[in-house]
Amino acid sequence: MSSAEEFTRAQLEDSCKVKHSFSSQLVALIAALARRIVQAVEAGGKIILFGNGGSAADAQHIAAEFVVRLREHRPAIAAIALTVNTSVLTAAANDYGYEQVFSRQVEALARPGDVILALSTSGASANVLLGAEAGRTKGAWIAALTGESGGGLHKRADLLINVPSQDAQRIQEAHITVGHILCALVEQHLKVGGSQL
Repeated sequence: MSSAEEFTRAQLEDSCKVKHSFSSQLVALIAALARRIVQAVEAGGKIILFGNGGSAADAQHIAAEFVVRLREHRPAIAAIALTVNTSVLTAAANDYGYEQVFSRQVEALARPGDVILALSTSGASANVLLGAEAGRTKGAWIAALTGESGGGLHKRADLLINVPSQDAQRIQEAHITVGHILCALVEQHLKVGGSQL
């Protein structure tokens, strides 16, 4: 086996190891978040997602799965990633500073009963923290996907799913897995009338 193949195998095993290390409590929190999302959707609310860098891409990916579908044909779910409107992002950054790019949008879009899903590997990104705070001010329910420490999001989230790793790439890989699980649970519930939750 070449060194590149050995490296590849080690990376795959490391990624699997992080996911296998999820505690029963963490698994229960994922299910609880799915139930909260269902509650919001059934009450006419929406899911608002945001993050930086790879977490921005994950927010967009998860929002797309909710709006379109993961596997099941079911009604579209209202979800929006706050990283897709470049005019709003650049105007907010220019006029208020980059720390305000999410909070300004949350102020405009969030309503009581909505679910905010903040993604940050460190849990410490200033703009993500301020976005979560703005969500609380607007009466939204705050969930966060982070790495092991939870960072500042630990104190700002109603529910924290902190992946048991300090490696950003492993955390992001786990975040998209969690996102897929959430989508699958929610759409199964909507399709079959609640048997999955």
